[in-house]
Amino acid sequence: MNLVRDTLTIVLIAAGAAFFIAGTVGLLRFPDFYTRVHSMAKADNVGLGLLVAGLALQSESVAALAQLLLVWILVLLSSVSGAHLLARGAYRRGRKPWRATCRR
Repeated sequence: MNLVRDTLTIVLIAAGAAFFIAGTVGLLRFPDFYTRVHSMAKADNVGLGLLVAGLALQSESVAALAQLLLVWILVLLSSVSGAHLLARGAYRRGRKPWRATCRR
């Protein structure tokens, strides 16, 4: 049973790390501020959720599991709020969203 749990932990943590890397790539590659903020907020939330899920499988007490979930919930709330405030501030200062140029 430990082998299955350990394997699942490794898979979840690796998937979480992959989401963090995807968010970083999005931060570097996306064309404007709004898509970059969206990329970081979404990828970090999913990546941290997968990491917490992997670590939750290894936790031996309910207190440790509760702490992991509390940290994840607080990061979710702060990330969403921070991304919204950043985008709202940029929009109020006149930063225009990126528009793809289509040739028809």
